[in-house]
Amino acid sequence: MKLKFGTDGWRAIIADDYTVANVARVAKATAIWLKNNREHPSMTLGYDCRFGGTLFAETVIKVVCSEGVKVYYDKAFVSTPMISLVTKNYDCLLGVIITASHNPPSYNGFKLKAYYGGPATPKVIQEVEDLIPDSCDVPNVDIESFVDKGLLEYHNFEDVYFNHVSASFDLAAIKNSGIKVAYDAMYGAGQRVFKRLVPEALHLHCEYNPSFYGQAPEPIHKNLLELSKTIADAKGGIKLGIANDGDADRIGLYDSSGKFIDAHHILLLLIHILYKYKNMRGEVVVAFSASPKIKKMCDAYGIKTQITKIGFKYISEIMIDTDVLVGGEESGGIAVKGHIPERDGIWDALVVLEYMAISGKSIEALIAEVYEVVGAFSYNRNDLHLTESVKLKIVENCKNGFYKKFGSYEIEKIEDIDGFKYYLSNDCNVMIRASGTEPVLRVYAEAGTPEEVEKVLKETRDTLLN
Repeated sequence: MKLKFGTDGWRAIIADDYTVANVARVAKATAIWLKNNREHPSMTLGYDCRFGGTLFAETVIKVVCSEGVKVYYDKAFVSTPMISLVTKNYDCLLGVIITASHNPPSYNGFKLKAYYGGPATPKVIQEVEDLIPDSCDVPNVDIESFVDKGLLEYHNFEDVYFNHVSASFDLAAIKNSGIKVAYDAMYGAGQRVFKRLVPEALHLHCEYNPSFYGQAPEPIHKNLLELSKTIADAKGGIKLGIANDGDADRIGLYDSSGKFIDAHHILLLLIHILYKYKNMRGEVVVAFSASPKIKKMCDAYGIKTQITKIGFKYISEIMIDTDVLVGGEESGGIAVKGHIPERDGIWDALVVLEYMAISGKSIEALIAEVYEVVGAFSYNRNDLHLTESVKLKIVENCKNGFYKKFGSYEIEKIEDIDGFKYYLSNDCNVMIRASGTEPVLRVYAEAGTPEEVEKVLKETRDTLLN
């Protein structure tokens, strides 16, 4: 069976395609690539909170170390940004984290990170994929034997990350501000380090549960109703809500009323804070699914923008050689200047929280400042779970220009960089794209009010499924 990498490595359902045998095959390809590209190769390795993390990580160790590749390994669960950071710090060509990020708990995955501290480039990912053998035996060895040979070293990656973050933010200002924060780890890999960074926060779902209590750990509103209610019930006592996904590279925020702040707004907040108040400069690079409001803000501030295909690896690839202020996606994966070219939901949250602490401004006041530049807007996304034939038919219709309007909304312009974005009447837009990792058709809509967003989504859905 051929294993196919997606936008950020390989993901599959545990015990279906995601097996020890197949993980060994991908590990073998990774080892071969490393040996082909460096005389004394080494890599970092970690796993998040998903089921079987230790088993799959030790499978990788047995295969890779048997090939003579040195592995730096943390026995405890870690986040994706931790692996990216240590891959750069330890001068490794590649890092691997066993994770399926935000996918449902039945999935696991194999993400490849590169020497610069971000996702491997599409070229490297393809090269590794092309090296995957048809089979690979897992050596019957005790991994401790590799320690004796100098091929395996145990490290605490969380400490490395904690020290890096602590040196980069004024955590004392956050603590002394008295701002009450609610943090939802979604049972993911941010649970331990966020407690260390902001111990005074109210911590939700910050315990180990490899099934995520049956919930996909994606930080979108429908998955965070308990966090939203907790904030609303506090009646203004909690000033900011923060959520991360399973491997803590994505972010969701809530205001003091329990209202969800989506990734488009977070991107705008980060650009606004870094450019206007921290006087930082650089380009902005966003994926095709990001709001047109981002370009509007960048035009107002004189910031150059680039639009990429969907997949953070395309953004990271630009960040390696270009001075980028903010790079990010609609999905909540955002990187900012001063860190590594990697999505980091905790780092992003601390940029906002630190500025709130130093300035005394509420999150609502900061969003109001953003609206002064770009105008108020709302956004939502529907995931349509369809049969493969129906999904492919809709995509084919989009390619062929079949749709002339969605209900009462006339189509004024179409862009098709990666998926299909329709600019509609009344300053609305809707985007249609098949997921690269799940059997889902995503429909994204933006309009001036939440009510109109739902109207756009309904009329688009009705047209697509008619």
